Formats: sequence, structure tokens, C-alpha cells
Amino acid sequence: MVVAISKAGLGTGVAFLSNVTWETLEKLDGDLADTGARLTYLDGCLEITTPFCEAHEEPKKTLGQLVEVYMRTKDIRFYARGSTTIGMKELGARKEPDESYCLGTRKSVPDLAIEVTVTSGGINTLEIYRRVGVQEVWFWEDSVISVYCLRSTGYELVSKSELLPELDLRSIEFYSRMADQYDAVNAFMRSL
Repeated sequence: MVVAISKAGLGTGVAFLSNVTWETLEKLDGDLADTGARLTYLDGCLEITTPFCEAHEEPKKTLGQLVEVYMRTKDIRFYARGSTTIGMKELGARKEPDESYCLGTRKSVPDLAIEVTVTSGGINTLEIYRRVGVQEVWFWEDSVISVYCLRSTGYELVSKSELLPELDLRSIEFYSRMADQYDAVNAFMRSL
């Protein structure tokens, strides 16, 4: 398969390609490195998302700050991994989480991945995270957080975080909806 994508031609949006080899994925990753494009890969299917808009980036950063304030306040040791690429050729899967964290110690695979969803469809993100072994995945969509915990049979939708069981997710949702990020994080910190 030959794929030609111009850096100048990349606008805001999502492109889907099929029958993409891992080698083509790696070439595209290098070619698009300075464009802000993010590549998601599963079994020959490639999703290219670029660039992210304010509707994605602001909630992502707000959620990350809220989670980090909570963990610091509760003295939970964590290591922020951000959008570090996880996955490998042998798994046929690769993804860059919006935010991710290792709890307790640094690990090659984060314990928690957070995804901010502003578009739907595309590649099965949970399948990628299952193959990689991420314990818990949060999806934030329309200011609502859905939590999925990894089981031996796949991910299960649960009502609260198992990694951070005392965290009130409705509170995180509330503060993530506030118009001003600075005020939201400070108000959340005071509420703890």
C-alpha cells in the first residue's frame, strides 16, 4: 500500500486507512512528526487525527490537572506519562493516550489512561489498551466520565475508579465543566 499525505494538507480532522503495515505506520510517524498528528493503529487499520482543537485540548488538560491535584492531595505517588506512545508491532496495536499515569512506581505501561472524546467512531481504543495491558481507561465525553477496568475477559464498564476508589468522579465532571480552568482546579483543590 502506498500512502501519500502532505504535511501542508493536514487540517483538523480524522483520516482512516486500512491495510497499513507496521513499517508504513513507522514511516508516517516520522513523516508527520512535526505536524501534531496522532496515529492510532490496530491490526492494519490506521487512524490519523490532526491537529487537536480547543474542544479537545482544554478538557484534556483540565482533567489531567484535576486528577493530579487529587493524587497529590491524597499523597498518592504517581508518574504522569502524558501522551507517551504505547504498543508494539507484536501486539498489532499502538496508541497515544490523551493523558496517562503510573501509580506507585514508574512502569512501561501506564496504569490509567484518559481519553477525551470529541468525535466518535474509528478504531477500538479499548482493544488497543487491552492488548497493551492498561488496567483502567477513562473516557470523558460531553463532560461525563466512563470508567473501564481490565478483566481477564476484557474491559468492564464500572461505576467508579478501582485505582482511585475514593475519588468522586461526579465532582471531577462538575469541575471539568467550569468555564475557567484555573478557577476550576483551585475550587476542586479547596473542596478536598
